[in-house]
Amino acid sequence: MAKCVVRGSINIDEFFHVKDIVRPGETISSHGMSKRAGGKGANQAVAVVKAGVSVSLIGAVGEDGRWVIDLLKQFGVDVTDIEIDTEATGRAIIQLTDDGENSIILFKGANYAAHSQQFLPRGTTHLLLQNEIPFDETLRYLNLAADSSAVTIFNPSPMPSKAEIKAFPWDKLTWLIVNEGEAADLYRTLSATQTKFDPNTASNPLYAHVPAYSIVLQLSSQIPETNIVCTLGSAGVLALITSLDHKDGTRDATALPEPIFLPAAKLRNGVVDTTGAGDCFAGYLVAGLLKLYDEGITVLGRENVVSVLKRCNQAAGMCVEKRGAMESIPLTKDVDAFL
Repeated sequence: MAKCVVRGSINIDEFFHVKDIVRPGETISSHGMSKRAGGKGANQAVAVVKAGVSVSLIGAVGEDGRWVIDLLKQFGVDVTDIEIDTEATGRAIIQLTDDGENSIILFKGANYAAHSQQFLPRGTTHLLLQNEIPFDETLRYLNLAADSSAVTIFNPSPMPSKAEIKAFPWDKLTWLIVNEGEAADLYRTLSATQTKFDPNTASNPLYAHVPAYSIVLQLSSQIPETNIVCTLGSAGVLALITSLDHKDGTRDATALPEPIFLPAAKLRNGVVDTTGAGDCFAGYLVAGLLKLYDEGITVLGRENVVSVLKRCNQAAGMCVEKRGAMESIPLTKDVDAFL
């Protein structure tokens, strides 16, 4: 059976509700403030659980974050390997506008504390990583997973430094989840080019993926062994899968990765809060991969990938219609009902 582990961050998110994101040198007033559990590691772990798959989270909080552990446990996350540190729990200070846009400042806190867990839990088949813990720790877990032939998934947010990007062992990464801006940043660094990336965000979503495809295809040439999933916001999602099987069961190793583009899910109530959408998408993607693994499908066909991405799109669309991060992630039964 598949077993998913998330090694990542756990934060306390503090939301300041504003009309517009503050500009440099400007002081503004918020018309509301709220506090919720967050952190990309915790959010994505909850998304995996809500997508119908068991998950273990390895991380740390301070004494002020014990309530976050209790909440994660209530959601169904295995919290056995979450430790209490003397450092305060990580923080995210989030400006959230009335139309759902956000701006975030992170405080590392206990996310950067030394952790006693030095090995992957026995039986781990899938490892999900972000970039809100020490980079060396991310690399250590990635290497452990690759050495045990586990599927590795990386969502590099916030974006690593140029030196970290160049030092990253991309040949050990199975899946990369990025948005279009992150894809451009990675390509520019890995290819040492200053190519501009200005994706078309016109109202017609069928055209919005065209410039993104160019960048993602070039990025794939730099990391040819990694499957790339690039989210395009309201335009949808673009994926380049390096290991797709043809319908006849054959595979041409010399062929370019086959692009898969899906438009975004249609919203019923409009955008309320985009904060958790990316983490929701990542969690549902990983859950989809685990479900295929449990069905004995380890080499993917196009239909498998399209099916998984449709559920990811729908889940992310439902997520932005509610406030919060963890709280806004829909349950798999609700996603299936809508589909």
